[in-house]
Amino acid sequence: MLHSIIIPCYKSSRTIRKVVEMTAEELNNLNISEYEFVLVDDYSPDGGATLDELRALARDYSFVKVISLAKNAGQHNAVMAGLNYASGDLLIAMDDDMQTHPSQLKYLLAEIDKGYDIVYGYYPEKKHSIFRNFGSFVNYITVRILIGKPKDMRTSSYWVIRRFVRDYVVQYKSPYTHLQGLFLRTTRNISCIPIKHFDREVGESGYTFKKLIQLWSNIMGYSVIPLRMATYCGYFFSVLSILGAVIVVIRKLLNPAMAIGWPSMMCAICFFSGIIMLFMGLIGEYLGRMFLGMNRQPQFVVKKVYEHSDTENNTNNQPLQEEKS
Repeated sequence: MLHSIIIPCYKSSRTIRKVVEMTAEELNNLNISEYEFVLVDDYSPDGGATLDELRALARDYSFVKVISLAKNAGQHNAVMAGLNYASGDLLIAMDDDMQTHPSQLKYLLAEIDKGYDIVYGYYPEKKHSIFRNFGSFVNYITVRILIGKPKDMRTSSYWVIRRFVRDYVVQYKSPYTHLQGLFLRTTRNISCIPIKHFDREVGESGYTFKKLIQLWSNIMGYSVIPLRMATYCGYFFSVLSILGAVIVVIRKLLNPAMAIGWPSMMCAICFFSGIIMLFMGLIGEYLGRMFLGMNRQPQFVVKKVYEHSDTENNTNNQPLQEEKS
């Protein structure tokens, strides 16, 4: 059984070799001899240092394949690129910073041997910042509400899936990828196990506030609940306005001298105008994503693929074969 380890790489020139070599050693200790590494360079802005290290790994090890993206696609889309190029019966996703530690891999593989389709490792104690942990909590609540994620299901970027799950997931071609949403659309035979979360060895997380918001918003593409919420909200405020109008009429009849307030009217107009614009923007977001999908905006653009067989004959460090994007 072939095991494919997919690692999206972003400014990881100082850690990725250690990740690959420790993971390979762990697989050998588990008597797993058939494995491949699919390393995806997500257009790291470090002057080519990450790509150079990945190419060196491809030269040194026959089980390493490097996918170089032509522009930054984001972590989930980079993983999708790896899934498209992986050939394994079991596919494993890891990070490039040693926080998803190779020593914990044996627990995930032991769990999926029980017959599950997907196994997540989760962290009882996270080594992230307070800001990042809060973002994870918001994402957890959102996924539960929008796509019915089970209450006891806990996730991370460290997971194992079976090949049929990969085969279904890669059919999704929209650039707004959210892997949890795709996995939950595929199967509910999912397990999660507690594992240790290690400290980041080098640098800081590449997730900015903007990127976290973009990732969080991608979950809208897997549910129509926000649109239903807009409908229910419209019903609520329509009923509220009718009740308000009835109250105003009754008060006017009881007290003809009562003045109708201009400030309160303007506040009401501004409030309901804001609600209307909010939900028009929500609908526009759905339509915009449909438009970009119909225009076939790519999830990722592959610039080159580097493999051991190519690098053996590439002693002058020249660009290798071109790949279709």
